[in-house]
Amino acid sequence: MGDLTVMQPLKMRKEERQPLLPNSEPVNDTYDKRVLPRPDVRASPDNVVLHLPGGPVDSSSTLEPKIDGRVEGSNVGGVGGSVASVCPDNGSNYDPLLDRDLQHPTSNLDTMIHLLKGNIGTGILAMPDAFRNAGLVVGTLGTLLMGVICTHCMHMLVRCSHELCRRTKVPSLGFSEVVEASFATGPSFIERYSRPAKILVNIFLCITQLGFCCVYFVFVAVNLQYVLSHYCSLNLDTYQYLLMLLVPMVLLNWVKNLKYLTPVSLFAALVTVIGLGITFFYMLQDLPRTSSVRKFAPWKQLPLFFGTVIYAFEGIGVVLPLENNMKNPQDFGGWTGVLNTGMAIVAVLYTSVGFFGYLKYGEKVKLGSITLNLPENDLLAQSVRLMMAVAIFLSYGLQFYVPMGIIWPIVQPYLQSERAKFLGEYILRTVLVTFTLCLAIAIPNLGAVISLVGALSSSTLALIFPPLIEIITFSHDLGRYKWILWKDIAIMCFGLCGFGFGTYVSLENILSPQE
Repeated sequence: MGDLTVMQPLKMRKEERQPLLPNSEPVNDTYDKRVLPRPDVRASPDNVVLHLPGGPVDSSSTLEPKIDGRVEGSNVGGVGGSVASVCPDNGSNYDPLLDRDLQHPTSNLDTMIHLLKGNIGTGILAMPDAFRNAGLVVGTLGTLLMGVICTHCMHMLVRCSHELCRRTKVPSLGFSEVVEASFATGPSFIERYSRPAKILVNIFLCITQLGFCCVYFVFVAVNLQYVLSHYCSLNLDTYQYLLMLLVPMVLLNWVKNLKYLTPVSLFAALVTVIGLGITFFYMLQDLPRTSSVRKFAPWKQLPLFFGTVIYAFEGIGVVLPLENNMKNPQDFGGWTGVLNTGMAIVAVLYTSVGFFGYLKYGEKVKLGSITLNLPENDLLAQSVRLMMAVAIFLSYGLQFYVPMGIIWPIVQPYLQSERAKFLGEYILRTVLVTFTLCLAIAIPNLGAVISLVGALSSSTLALIFPPLIEIITFSHDLGRYKWILWKDIAIMCFGLCGFGFGTYVSLENILSPQE
């Protein structure tokens, strides 16, 4: 009887696991707790833009300690689930990579494409502004160094996920689940903080994604302002363009089924690639000598550089969902694995855009987006602004899905009737979109918003939590002379400094804007 009680929850746990976005099944309008089949990530490529907490939305399940290292209870922390505690057995005989039952696993190439798409967004267009705040030399070396550190933190997260999957005997875990499980299986004095740690991660996920939505609002409004003011002679302020975007943005985010957004987002991805190609065409023409720009910027501007770059390397949240859905997950890591190869391409692309964009336009580079520097009287250049504005507008709904998936399960229990739940979800969607609009109106400085979001939340998720998780997860074996501990402490200190100074300087720049 005891074995039966152990195996039933494990079976339930496997059945309830689902990846980032559904594929063939429509998204439940009320985010209920139905069991959904694991989808094909390839059919929904835009899920990699999302930083979703892993697992289904279920606030009722917990894990209880069980003999032989087995875990009782199902659903290792979805958005609302929790990990109470587990037996300290390290599960050495359990291999989570062999226990994943995927209906449509992704190939290495699929995963590479999703990884690139998950890291390349509005941040790449802000890289010349980041180089202006660092100088040509510091910007180049700093961007590459940041890419190395962020990639290493992604490896940390995957390694900890594998170890914690062995301990809890589950095939895969999401970001917030890894944080919760690390605290629950770590030293006894921190077990009680597993649930708060997971909640904290979800809070930062919400802050990050709502920050992205705010950036999207400002980006679309500013680029439309440049185009329409030139061709239609409309002398409107940025906030007036933001207000005009509210209704179409609300209607777009009333779409609950992400399957319907897939064709739209594929179109947005295609437009983005074309826009970047044309942008490079303009940047590489008539380049001046490197002596025409600063090699080193003042130290007080470096926090702005940090915030923008860490915002650009926004892919920490997509790493586990991608690795969890691979046909050959063992190919994800390693020196020539999918992760290193993809992030090397991303780092080189970011460095190239920042280097040539700053070299081309120097101190006159516009805040927040290189598209604003393109010639105003050139129809092709204006088309780039319009294309990028449309692409970012259509991508808003995918970013918005994350905070909605976290907040709605908290609100839903307070609504009793089906009609109240139906109307309540639409009202919540409208309120959240309006909230991001209000933030955009309050802070129309695109460059400052990007830097603030990066320093405040992206640095926490990318540079602080991964090394902390590694220290807790492998507290019993931190290497000779505890080199892993000192390495992780150094990365956390770097992240905390960027968090503190970057947030302070970004807020100062918002309150007292300077060109």
